[in-house]
Amino acid sequence: MSLPPSVAPDPSPAAAASASSEFDSTSHWSLWRRVNLVYLLFVFLPLLLDRSLRTDASAWLASLAAIAVFLPLYWASYVAQPARQLSIAIAMALIGCVLTPISFGGNTFVIYALATVGWSMAVPHAVLFYVLASLVYAAVLKLSGMPLMLVLPVAMIGGVVMFGAMLGRIQDRRNAVLRLTQDEVRRLARMNERERIGRDLHDLLGHTLSLIAIKSELAGKLIDRDSAAAATQIGEIEAIARKALGEVREAVSGIRASGFSAELATARLSLLSAGVSLDARIPALPELASTIESALALSLREAVTNIVRHAAADRVEVELQADPRSLALSISDDGRGAPIKPGNGLTGMRERIEQLGGRLVVDSAPGVGTRLRIWLPLREEALA
Repeated sequence: MSLPPSVAPDPSPAAAASASSEFDSTSHWSLWRRVNLVYLLFVFLPLLLDRSLRTDASAWLASLAAIAVFLPLYWASYVAQPARQLSIAIAMALIGCVLTPISFGGNTFVIYALATVGWSMAVPHAVLFYVLASLVYAAVLKLSGMPLMLVLPVAMIGGVVMFGAMLGRIQDRRNAVLRLTQDEVRRLARMNERERIGRDLHDLLGHTLSLIAIKSELAGKLIDRDSAAAATQIGEIEAIARKALGEVREAVSGIRASGFSAELATARLSLLSAGVSLDARIPALPELASTIESALALSLREAVTNIVRHAAADRVEVELQADPRSLALSISDDGRGAPIKPGNGLTGMRERIEQLGGRLVVDSAPGVGTRLRIWLPLREEALA
C-alpha cells in the first residue's frame, strides 16, 4: 500500500531539513497522492464482503459510522505535521478495535493505523507501535470471544504495509535530497562558469584597452607634428579594436557553455536518481577552448537525457581519450537499444560536432544497448 511520506531521520540535518521542506511543498498534493485515494476502497470492501452485515442492520450502521469517523482522519493524515501522526494512528486503531467485535472488517482500520506510523515515525517507534497494536488487537479478540488466530492477518498484512511505507518514505527522502544536490551542482557550475568568463574578459580586455589607451595618447601627440605617424597609430588602434571585438564575441559565445566536469557530475546524479550506475573513465585533460568543452558537455547531457527517458538501462559507461591531436568521447549503455531514428537532439548534436571538424557515430540494436562515439580534432587554437 503506497501512502503519503513524511519526515525521516537523515545523516545531514541541514540537508534533511531542506529536503523535507522541498518535498512537502512540492508533492503534498501531487498526482500520485491523489491516486492513492483509491486505497479508500479497502475501507468499503467489508460492507460488500461481510455477509453478517447483510442481516444485521445495527452492525451495518456501526460500520458506516466507523467509516464516517475514519475518513476525516485519513484526510488529516495527508496534511498533519509528523508530531500529530501518532494521534491519528491511535485513533484509527481504536476505531478498528471498537468495530472488530461487531464486524471483522474493523481490522482494516488497524492496518491503516500501521501504515500511518510507517510513513510518519522513526523505525524503532513504528516497530514498538506495531507490537503494541498487535497485542491490543489480540486482547480485543480474546475479550470478544473471537479466535486469536484472527490477529495473524492483521499482523502480517499490517506489517508488510507498514514496512513498505517506511521504505517508500526513505526513498522519497533520498530523492528529495538528490534533487537538492543536483540543484547545488548546477548552481556551482554556473558560478564557476561566471568566474571563468570574468577572468577571460579581464585577461582579454585589460591588456587590449591599456594598449589602445597608450596608442591613442601617442596618436594625439603626433597628430600636429607628424600626421603620417599619427595615422599609422590610429590604424593600429583600429586593428587592435577589431581584434578585441572578435575575441570578446568568442568569449561571450561561451557564456552558456557548460563545463564538462560539471556536466559529468550532473549526469551521475541524474542517472543515480533513475537507478542507473555510471562508470566514468576520464583522464586529466588540458584546458580546452569553450567551443570544444561545450560540445562535449552538451553531447553528454543529450545522451544521458535519452538514456534516462528511453533506454531502461542499468549501467552506463563514459570514456574520454585524448592525445595531442584529438580526443574521443564514448557513451554506452546496456539498455534495450533500438534502431536509430534521427531527431532534433541527435541532429543538433551531430551538427555541433561536425562544425568543429569532428564526427559522431551511434550504434544501437534491440537488446544490445546503445553506444555513442564522438571524435574531435584538437588544433592549437582549440586549447585555451
